[in-house]
Amino acid sequence: MQVKIGCEMVYQTAHDTPLVLLIRPRPQYHHKLIKETTRLTPAVPLHDFVDSFGNHQWRLTAPSGELRIHYDALAEVLPDPDPVLMDLPGVLIQNVPDEALQFLLPSRHCPSDLVINDAWNLFGQTTPGWPRVQAVCDWLHTNIRYAKGSNSSTTGFDAYKAGQGVCRDFAHLGVMFCRALSIPARYVCGYLPDIGVEPDPTPMDFHAYFEAFVGGEWHTFDARHNIPRTGRILIGQGRDAVDVALATSYGDAQLVNIRVWADEVIEERTGPGVAPVKGVLS
Repeated sequence: MQVKIGCEMVYQTAHDTPLVLLIRPRPQYHHKLIKETTRLTPAVPLHDFVDSFGNHQWRLTAPSGELRIHYDALAEVLPDPDPVLMDLPGVLIQNVPDEALQFLLPSRHCPSDLVINDAWNLFGQTTPGWPRVQAVCDWLHTNIRYAKGSNSSTTGFDAYKAGQGVCRDFAHLGVMFCRALSIPARYVCGYLPDIGVEPDPTPMDFHAYFEAFVGGEWHTFDARHNIPRTGRILIGQGRDAVDVALATSYGDAQLVNIRVWADEVIEERTGPGVAPVKGVLS
């Protein structure tokens, strides 16, 4: 299955301002990038680098005035929705891989040390492993209201106290509770097309979810939607949204417009013997 993804971001600056952007997916994860196009207007030098989490980031300097960043790509994804593997067991701390230990610790937006008692009171009687992480997602989906109002400084604990948040907050909450339960968890963001679900009428945006380490591997969980979804294309992963910021400006750069797309590419036939024509299903 193929998905057309991309975004366009417009920045306004009063003077030359360094930017770091994370909008390009990993070339290969559970997806494969087939082709991609990047266009900056005005044209400015773009430096690619891979950060300590394996995310592919860009560095550039936005000139004074307007900068338009256009990214467009075609990716191949699995046609199946997220797997649900309820029989996967938990992993004892002594068996957690060295590189995953950092994802057990509190971080800026996932202060898991503040909810240890609540986490064990809520989920301590659940079966360790996948069922326990799923219980966290079920509880968050039922008890946290999806609503705007949070900002870049809102933590998972803030969203927990407020009882509401956006996808970013749901991801932080899932990570925070898993870590409090001694389950390694990391924050993830990416493109998520509306495949096999009712299309969301609101403008598309990047989507945040999380991964938990169960059964000896990392697996996808999404407390915001809480149903298996098809066509996820991962951009980045880290301890929380600080590590996976879509844009970091070192100065006064104002994001004045953003547009995001993630659409399934379909094949249409007009009759017998006619070659398939590629189209986009919005």
